[in-house]
Amino acid sequence: MKNKVLIELIVPDVDDSYDIYIPVNKKIGNIINLLIKAVSELSDGVYVGNNKTFLYNKDTGEKYHVNSLVRETDIRNGSVLILI
Repeated sequence: MKNKVLIELIVPDVDDSYDIYIPVNKKIGNIINLLIKAVSELSDGVYVGNNKTFLYNKDTGEKYHVNSLVRETDIRNGSVLILI
């Protein structure tokens, strides 16, 4: 799967983490929206994101800019990201 990377997504609001494939040719803003929907479904509606939800790198604390493509960031297979 050259066009996707496997990440670990930590969601503190539901105290859970998920292994998810994300496409590398999408903007981070689109990825955030997809992740919000996925986590909402996986948590049976407990998690509700909003327009102030961002994606962070767990190791560096870097906040990813919503207009960046995933492939333009340091997100690679095995990256651990936080959705806050």
